[in-house]
Amino acid sequence: MTMRHVAVAAVGVALLGGLPAAYAESGIGPEIRHVLLISVDGLHAVDLSNYVTTHPASTLAGLSAHGVTYTNAAASSPSDSFPGLASLVTGGSPTTAGLWYDVTWNRAVAPQQTGNAIMGTTGGSCPGTLGAVVEFDEGVDNDLTRLDGGGGINPAYLPRNASTCQPIYPHAYLRVNTIFEVVHAHGGRTAWTDKHPSYEWTNGPSGRGVDDFYGPEINSIPVALPYPGCTPVPYADPTPDDGWTTSFANIMCYDSTHVQAVLNQIDGYTHDRSDKVGVPALFGTNFQAVSVGEKLKADPVSSAGGGYTDVLATPGPGLAAELDFVDQSLGRMVQELKTQGVYDSTLIVIGAKHGQSPLDVSKRAGIGGGQPATLIGAAEAFDISDDGSLIWLIDPALAAGVVQLLSQPANQALLGIQEIFAGNLLRDKFNSPAQDPRTPDIILKVNTGVIFTGGSKIAEHGGFNEDDVHVALLVSNPGLKASSVNVAVSNQQVAATIVKALGADPNELQAVMKEQIHVLPFLFRGD
Repeated sequence: MTMRHVAVAAVGVALLGGLPAAYAESGIGPEIRHVLLISVDGLHAVDLSNYVTTHPASTLAGLSAHGVTYTNAAASSPSDSFPGLASLVTGGSPTTAGLWYDVTWNRAVAPQQTGNAIMGTTGGSCPGTLGAVVEFDEGVDNDLTRLDGGGGINPAYLPRNASTCQPIYPHAYLRVNTIFEVVHAHGGRTAWTDKHPSYEWTNGPSGRGVDDFYGPEINSIPVALPYPGCTPVPYADPTPDDGWTTSFANIMCYDSTHVQAVLNQIDGYTHDRSDKVGVPALFGTNFQAVSVGEKLKADPVSSAGGGYTDVLATPGPGLAAELDFVDQSLGRMVQELKTQGVYDSTLIVIGAKHGQSPLDVSKRAGIGGGQPATLIGAAEAFDISDDGSLIWLIDPALAAGVVQLLSQPANQALLGIQEIFAGNLLRDKFNSPAQDPRTPDIILKVNTGVIFTGGSKIAEHGGFNEDDVHVALLVSNPGLKASSVNVAVSNQQVAATIVKALGADPNELQAVMKEQIHVLPFLFRGD
């Protein structure tokens, strides 16, 4: 079956109290034959609004002038890259997609065969050992110090099926299909570029959803790249795991690998320009520049400050430069789409896997010392804690006692706890830990500004606060009239919207069916 193409229309929406007033349809023009999905990781809704206001001649302003801006969009909870991207490309929440974070614990899998450079674990017996870390970050690379990951994923570093002892690849760990699988099944070419080889999970459970996947390792040692100004800042750590994220200049160079991949694909080639294959029906990438611009307190070379300068999200010089870089890169993509004659037939979706917290850097409170594991002690099997905390216990029956410990006023103050989700409070929001081996036993929502780090970074993501989840979302095409929609929407609706824009049924996405997700409002004629 070949891809079916439909024309998409939008409505200009005037909002009063969050409800649509009178509006008129605006045609989108030529049929949509391509969708370009861009995640600017860390980009808040207010970042987009501020940038368009202060840069009226920018690419983002131009795209907004022919697009629907959703100013009240929510990322996944927790707001980390894995569940965040799963939200965008499957339509599923962590409970449905099964991705809680890039490194988690699973009570039903066996450990990896051998240890790696990041986790330092030594592996475990299989069959035999039940319950293990599931690591799908740079730690599964053959060689995380190299941009190509040393050739990709080392199966010895992957968790194993507890019965067969076979390694579980990231795509096989995903519980539902992806937009790439749906489009691929209808005869459309697909492509995706992301920050680790492990993002091959975008292929979906079939393992065949993405025709052209590219995952240069962001945590590799920076090297000279064939882009202007891309001589790397020297890397001081002989055992790196931060790689390209240690300076504002380095992360721009890293992101340039993604930009060039997309430009090559717009020209009809594969990401490395090795083969002429035609412009993909569905393709895209992510930017890390804004996320790093929000995290770094100061650049190690230029000393430019990162983050924001006030409570209204005015960017400091380092972050401002990263935003400019992203905008200029988007401009190159738009120009290339025009050069190739496919701009009018391309729907551009700009969103963010996650936000970043805090916007108000005066609230930043770093918590080191290995917390919360240090406090919990032997009862804890694993936790992942950035600006929230997911905690798995060696025995779920210990949860009540650990909650009692965490709820003591002194300990709540120590960890900056705002809310503790466990028992029915957790089960009312997520799958029960007793029934789903991936669900944490305890989740901590912390006060805005709390970061679990002993270092100097001034922001982090992965939590549940406003700054984590309130993200930018813009859908643009030359046939659309500018409109701003402040009704609440979710990144989960992006997947359904993309599939419908390309002429397929959104219900072909398993998560969309399971969670009854609708397309984004005020976009399609007749909705």
